[in-house]
Amino acid sequence: MAADADMTRRRRRRSPSLPCTVRVQAAGFALGHRRDGSVRRLFFSLLDIHVRAKRRRPDAAGVRSVDVTIDASRGLWARIFSPSPTKREAAQPLPVVVFFHGGGFVLFSAASCYYDRLCRRICRELRAVVVSVNYRLAGPARRFPAAYDDGLAALRYLDANGLAAEAAGVAAVDLSSCFLAGDSAGGNMVHHVAQRWAAASAASQSSSTLRLAGAVLIQPFFGGEERTEEELELDEVALTLSLARTDYYWREFLPEGATRDHPAAHVCGGGGGEHDVEVAEAFPPAMLAIGGFDLLKGWQARYVEALRGKGKAVRVVEYPGAIHGFCLFPELADSGELVEEMKLFVQEHRTKRVQ
Repeated sequence: MAADADMTRRRRRRSPSLPCTVRVQAAGFALGHRRDGSVRRLFFSLLDIHVRAKRRRPDAAGVRSVDVTIDASRGLWARIFSPSPTKREAAQPLPVVVFFHGGGFVLFSAASCYYDRLCRRICRELRAVVVSVNYRLAGPARRFPAAYDDGLAALRYLDANGLAAEAAGVAAVDLSSCFLAGDSAGGNMVHHVAQRWAAASAASQSSSTLRLAGAVLIQPFFGGEERTEEELELDEVALTLSLARTDYYWREFLPEGATRDHPAAHVCGGGGGEHDVEVAEAFPPAMLAIGGFDLLKGWQARYVEALRGKGKAVRVVEYPGAIHGFCLFPELADSGELVEEMKLFVQEHRTKRVQ
């Protein structure tokens, strides 16, 4: 009885304090899902407004964007954002941020207004060229590892082709200062793509122009069959995410018949210990953002512990009042603070470029 009462108290935890505009958008996102977590596709299509790239007419902050095809055979493309260079930047190559959008592997795109806006902000504030990858969403023929394959293909494309011509006015980019970044499912992709790139680079005899200088995981989407205390506590107050939705996303993305203990989801599930994680020696320094009202934060904390257990550098930034997906709402102060933390992280690790 005491355990049941404790669980009830935890489930009645207060809701986060949010502006009305954010609450309305979060409510719309919730209405785009059924009670079992599945997506009301027609309804969600009305919410997911797409915007075009702006190559010839930059925005008010001088950010240009252009869509570039990476692999037409699988519909893989990216939206590249570049700032109007200052005189100082014109003589110095800019760092590159390869970004993977969130959405549980089943929603949104690089053209979604939320992610177009976020990537413009990252480009403007970090003074970096942002490559937002429009990877294939999960479907019957596009389950794991399709998204990871697309992320790796994007890096190979950059390594082979560079960005000078496509970056709409930027003289040069510094591919030895390439950072991966992503939120939610995109944060999951950051881990897996970084791991695959690092492992492949170590095994390859050929030299690579592109070097991963850092990985930014914003509320990464990890999970497992176990229900963490945080998942149970925040299931009914997290607003933008619920257990029903996360379970649905995993069912859509993972191989047929796989459980949430599949390595794609259960990253900290290696054989070397309860919180083990597979990372190559060349896995880059990481920054991880955790929100206090994100039901995934328990898995994220385990990931941090596992990386540090492997001797990897991890910078953790926590936002106690943040919901899952807070980075998409510029009206939230935490969103601006996160971008500033990303800027500091990029500046710190850019100084360690290979000469």
